[in-house]
Amino acid sequence: MRKQVNKRPLAGAVFAFLALGASVAHADDAAGSKYLFGDWNGTRTRLADEGITFDFGYGFEAAHNYSGGDRRITRYTDQWKLGTAFDLDKLWGWRGATFKLIVTDRNGRDIGADAHIGNNQLIQEVYGRGQTWHLTMFALEQKFFDDRLTWKLGRLPVGEDSGTFSCDFMNLSFCGAQPGNIVGDYWVNWPTSMWATVVKFNTTKDTFVQIAAYQVNPKYVDDSYARHHGLEPDFPSGTTGALIPLEFGWKPTLNGLPGSYRAGVWYNTSKGDDLYLNQDRQPLATAGGEPLQRSSRKGAWITFQQQVTGEAGGKGATVFLNITSADHETSATNNQIALGMEYKGIFDRPNDFVGAAIAGTHASGYAAKNQRLFNATHPGQEGIVNDGYEKVAEVFYSWSPIPSIAIRPNLQYIKDPGGSKQNDDAFVLGLKTSIAF
Repeated sequence: MRKQVNKRPLAGAVFAFLALGASVAHADDAAGSKYLFGDWNGTRTRLADEGITFDFGYGFEAAHNYSGGDRRITRYTDQWKLGTAFDLDKLWGWRGATFKLIVTDRNGRDIGADAHIGNNQLIQEVYGRGQTWHLTMFALEQKFFDDRLTWKLGRLPVGEDSGTFSCDFMNLSFCGAQPGNIVGDYWVNWPTSMWATVVKFNTTKDTFVQIAAYQVNPKYVDDSYARHHGLEPDFPSGTTGALIPLEFGWKPTLNGLPGSYRAGVWYNTSKGDDLYLNQDRQPLATAGGEPLQRSSRKGAWITFQQQVTGEAGGKGATVFLNITSADHETSATNNQIALGMEYKGIFDRPNDFVGAAIAGTHASGYAAKNQRLFNATHPGQEGIVNDGYEKVAEVFYSWSPIPSIAIRPNLQYIKDPGGSKQNDDAFVLGLKTSIAF
């Protein structure tokens, strides 16, 4: 048995480094800087001028379950982020090249699982992918043709480039690249990375097209594998194919206010297990056997964001709409739609904002058909039938006492968790915090 790595000495080293940063930071730096430790008495700016920048952060998400499931409990989960970027033009004269390295560490518990709520979208989005260290980014970026063409190569999370979306809310329904929320067994978002290449071409100053290819390997979504190999830039055996997203984007300014409109499709060359039929095209629930192998997996998405009031990039309201659909034969959740808004600068506090959103995540009717047949033919072994929408609503207030800290209490209501009326609705009080060091 491979010996488990003791994370405490490394965590202690991290705290020691952060304490060192605090010792050289001034109070006025923290009050006016987007970093808690300010400019490190000018060291941060000097290093940036030389081509080295840092991205250190901490995020914490706590939740208490008031209804739903079978336990009234509180759980927390958190994430450390340690990142750096090297401008290879400044450092070596390598024009247009940047190398980025980010590692993350996740800890804590999932309230949905521990309270047996039955939800399919995480109540604490920062949980998951193995509560351990991850190599989140290890990639070279090269720009060509006056920065119109960008090429990336290395270890990357899919949502870093394809289907990108913000993560201000705490429920996963409103966080990150939406396809990963419904086909997360192969579309891998933060903090897990896969070997990948991404090519993006700015067709005009406001439009772009990009295509990518990501290694699909079940080990990347295996928590046990992550605990032993999460920090290694390895190339694991067992690759099943490639995930190929194609995306088109438009970033207009409408009435002087910025927007972002993206639409894409994806194709996974890996085979997928049919959720109803076996290899003889008979129902799995009655005939048993191995699932029919579908030749590929696929889907499409749109992601719209538009500021509609206020000052461009500043105080005002922004609305968003995300819609994603995946093939029903192999995807246990095959549709998701999320609609919401944020208002920045509430109470004339420039860094404070509020958010409200609703979402529906649909459980596959194809898989439900299999479960119903199993229940009818296996008395005493019946399982829950998930055949509808899990409906989620979330509201939050984000308070920033200083620019580097955001404290974000939220309320979540989850109706029909997992898409089943057999599960009780859940009401959750949450707290999401973030600190940029």
